[in-house]
Amino acid sequence: MYGAKHDRWVKFTEWPLTLAAIAFLVAYAVQIISRPSGPLAMIAESVIWITWAGFLVDYVVRLVVTERRGRWFVRHLLDLAIVVLPMLRPLRLMRFFTVIALIQRGAGNILRGRVVTYTVATAALVIFISALAVLDVEQGAGNIKNFGDAMWWAFVTMTTVGYGDFHPVTGAGRLVAAGLMVAGITLIGVVTGTLASWIVERVSAETHRAASADQVEDLRAEIAELKTLLRERD
Repeated sequence: MYGAKHDRWVKFTEWPLTLAAIAFLVAYAVQIISRPSGPLAMIAESVIWITWAGFLVDYVVRLVVTERRGRWFVRHLLDLAIVVLPMLRPLRLMRFFTVIALIQRGAGNILRGRVVTYTVATAALVIFISALAVLDVEQGAGNIKNFGDAMWWAFVTMTTVGYGDFHPVTGAGRLVAAGLMVAGITLIGVVTGTLASWIVERVSAETHRAASADQVEDLRAEIAELKTLLRERD
């Protein structure tokens, strides 16, 4: 769609960037959950910035090698936000979009044919990252005080249950909540649509097999009749 060079680069960097996204997620989780100090804090921060630099290089290379640069740029504004906004400390919340985007690009292509596995993996990833994000901005400000609270809040929010025992009070926390609600509704729609498509496909396949079996039987009957006619003539 965007040229052979672009496609080759995307294919070449698919797994390295997926692994970088996982490293990014681990370092981010260590920062938010354990609030480390000393060497561990330095290592986690270094991993975050090194992987971010890799995401930036990937974005620039894709922009340069694509044949339809203007169209590509317009269609990848979220990618631009992912690599630019995390440079600003108050907007570090945008970091978790990086993980979702890159892991989806790599592992998603493998799991997409396995509906249940893909759905469960995507839901678990979104819940985990949303819990990290809301804990990052809410810790010390509201009633979401630890990672367990954040995971419970993310789970009941994504499933649209919403007990209300935990809730964000900051603007950034509410932004995470809004994104998680949309993701939950979207995921339900995707699951419903995929299931309906699978049912239609199976029914169509069964109908086709039944029709083929009927056609074979008709052909056998016609051959039998033809043989009978030939014997009578002889």
